[in-house]
Amino acid sequence: MKQLSSAQVRQMYLDFFKEKGHTVEPSASLVPVNDPTLLWINSGVATLKKYFDGSIVPENPRITNAQKSIRTNDIENVGRTARHHTMFEMLGNFSIGDYFKKEAIHWAWEFLTSPKWLAFEPEKLFVTVYPKDLEAKRIWLEEIKLPSDHVIDVEDNFWDIGAGPSGPDTEIFYDRGEAFNNLAEDDPENYPGGENERYLEIWNLVFSEFNHKPDGTYEPLPHKNIDTGMGLERVVSIIQNAPTNFETDLFIPIIQAIEKLSGQVKYGENAVSDISYKVIADHVRALSFAIGDGALPSNEGRGYVLRRLLRRAVMHGQKLGIQEAFLYKLVPVVGHIMESYYPEVLEQKAFIEKVIRTEEDRFHETINEGLAILNAVIADLKTKNETILNGETIFKLYDTYGFPVELTEEIAEEAGFTSDHVGFEAEMQAQRERARAARSNEKSMDVQSGLLTGIKVASEYTGYQTLSQASELLVLIQAETLVDQLDEGQAQVIFAQTPFYAEMGGQVADKGVLLDQNNQLVAQVTDVKRAPNGQHLHQVTLVSPLKVGEVYTLQVDKTYHNGVIKNHTATHLLHRALKEVLGEHANQAGSLVTAEYLRFDFTHFGQVTAEELAKMERIVEEKIWEALPISTIETDLETAKKMGAMALFGEKYGNEVRVVNVDGWSVELCGGNHVANTEDIGLFKIVSESGIGAGVRRIEAVTSKEAYELLHKEETQLLEIAQIVKATQVKEVVHKVEQLQLQLRDLQKENEQLLSKLANQQAGDLFKDVKESNGTTYIAAQVSVKDMNQLRQLADQWKQRELSDLLILATSAQEKVNLLVAASPAAIARGLKAGDLIKAIAPLVGGGGGGRPDMAQAGGKNPAGIPNALAEIERWLNA
Repeated sequence: MKQLSSAQVRQMYLDFFKEKGHTVEPSASLVPVNDPTLLWINSGVATLKKYFDGSIVPENPRITNAQKSIRTNDIENVGRTARHHTMFEMLGNFSIGDYFKKEAIHWAWEFLTSPKWLAFEPEKLFVTVYPKDLEAKRIWLEEIKLPSDHVIDVEDNFWDIGAGPSGPDTEIFYDRGEAFNNLAEDDPENYPGGENERYLEIWNLVFSEFNHKPDGTYEPLPHKNIDTGMGLERVVSIIQNAPTNFETDLFIPIIQAIEKLSGQVKYGENAVSDISYKVIADHVRALSFAIGDGALPSNEGRGYVLRRLLRRAVMHGQKLGIQEAFLYKLVPVVGHIMESYYPEVLEQKAFIEKVIRTEEDRFHETINEGLAILNAVIADLKTKNETILNGETIFKLYDTYGFPVELTEEIAEEAGFTSDHVGFEAEMQAQRERARAARSNEKSMDVQSGLLTGIKVASEYTGYQTLSQASELLVLIQAETLVDQLDEGQAQVIFAQTPFYAEMGGQVADKGVLLDQNNQLVAQVTDVKRAPNGQHLHQVTLVSPLKVGEVYTLQVDKTYHNGVIKNHTATHLLHRALKEVLGEHANQAGSLVTAEYLRFDFTHFGQVTAEELAKMERIVEEKIWEALPISTIETDLETAKKMGAMALFGEKYGNEVRVVNVDGWSVELCGGNHVANTEDIGLFKIVSESGIGAGVRRIEAVTSKEAYELLHKEETQLLEIAQIVKATQVKEVVHKVEQLQLQLRDLQKENEQLLSKLANQQAGDLFKDVKESNGTTYIAAQVSVKDMNQLRQLADQWKQRELSDLLILATSAQEKVNLLVAASPAAIARGLKAGDLIKAIAPLVGGGGGGRPDMAQAGGKNPAGIPNALAEIERWLNA
């Protein structure tokens, strides 16, 4: 076996499959793009689903990748086991309808055992197969020549996630030797595929050969696929002879940095502190990569996961004696470990550090609150002579304050309490069920469509050059069936050439018409999508018959198209302006470009001020005034990057790319349509800015006609205001409004004084009317005051003058009732409490309330019930 670094293993894997004709796909963002079924990218295949379900046919059916992934369903196990991680790397090779079992198995064996590659000892490799997959078993036994006792049938070896591609799989295990045997030599789990440390699973080869249909049945796939995954951390632990994944070069530098920050116990000296080292090392990797990919800590979704990871790591840092913010200091360590393949961590180091440091500081402010809650609960339990800390409290501390469960239970144990761990698990399960219920019910992967994936005709997009194109109709589809002619209804059509843009990259599809050779209307084009093989698939509504082989004129709606391209170019200008004003971390996180408006989502940690928005808007307008020329060139990806081209969020780029260059100021990779000069945009106006999720904000804006209409509407409203405030010119409006505000404040002050005077007069009258019942004096009346605040003012006067034992006041306005009851110290001493009386009379006005023994208040919805409520007082006093 060769001695290799993790970086060498990763690159060796990609090089091996590149030699086998695979295209190397770069690792995608951890934040899924246009996939509501996933919280995180959780496997190598997750970013390739569009190929596996047939919605897109890749240029090369052979793909390989090293994909960073996050899984958080068992965070509690991280640090306690040898191989659990929140973030990990999956090395994969994939075949989309190309090679199948034979090649996949042979190549896996070659990569693992060949002296040129990993050079694993063949006798140490074992495999499991699905019992009914006789072909895979035959290949392992007859072609690879594995001994029969190295090939084990396992019923669970069938990959299935519901509707979509599924099939049997075969797993490869490495025998680490007797030193890794479970404690009991006769343990029934001590075999490849069992729960043990000796036989380590390193690679899973999935053979997708069935469509799992929505009705639960299976049918053969039109195109069979290969999906494999090899865990980098696991393979490296074998190569580097590490007891666990944490002793490899992927984690040890982080652990060593934590040791320096701790200055207490070293890694490896204590099993308990080792858990803390592992948790921190694992979590800071996940945090660094996820934040770099645009996810930010929050109280929901993936942001909640990050907040939980960070708080868990901070608490484990405290166990190691680290009392101040420290996680942010580990970001450069993570970056240097991974920089050979993931340079983005170091490139965004300052931003990632800032986010983590801010979140750490925030948590340190709340951590004492959590400890105070736990200590208060423990003290309360002691006074009640109870001995169990309930699961609900443990969960609250864990969920709200980020306390690791083991820490809560440890503190409780030190205080002499037993922890209700079963109750905690019940709370956790309830949370999981709530999370599942909140997830999208959209399908994880679509069922393959053999019809669309089988259409291989060539179709050229000509929309960059023209908006009108004569072209032959090649494909006509109605109701998932190919037809040669159609007389009416709706259909999908493909032409040899088309000027219609297919919806992609945030830009909506073009609209327009199909004309016959006599220039007569044949069909309305209502939408255009990309077919699996890249053709533009037009959705049309027929006006007269369509026939395959005939030539039609495809005519784009020019007005609609021009509206779209103005907004698309404005989106590029806004993107560059965002970065200039907010910083380079403000990356696109989605967009929508229509003929009427543009919507731009971006990552940003914090609010966007009105001043910053005004500055962005001004920058875009200045670029429009400067009349900057816009050029587009097609080049290779490497050249585009050297030009400084910015890649847009969620886009996949081949070797040949299109660069949109706004006079060197904004340079982006983009396949969409644009104006020729920025002055064509005319006007640009931001309509709104808001937060739409954790660390993601949205700007909506308009250009050209829509911007003019918005400004005209606002001008009209301003002129109307000028008339209302009697301003002779618009420029006087602000001064006039300020004068009116001053006048209003003076009137409000005068009104308050008059109301107070009126209340004093009422007080003088009502305080004379003191009643007595069952030895208790009381004053009860309905008064004409504005609100509860003035009732309390009357109560203050009553209290100062000591006029009776009880005071009961009621007032009504706009069908609402306010009640107030006050009790003197003497009344309270006799057991007469304001809160008790208010509860007795409030229902009579259709409300409820409560309060302290000396003062209580209530609201109601039935003013007609006030006399009954006041009459109830005497009955209550005599009860």
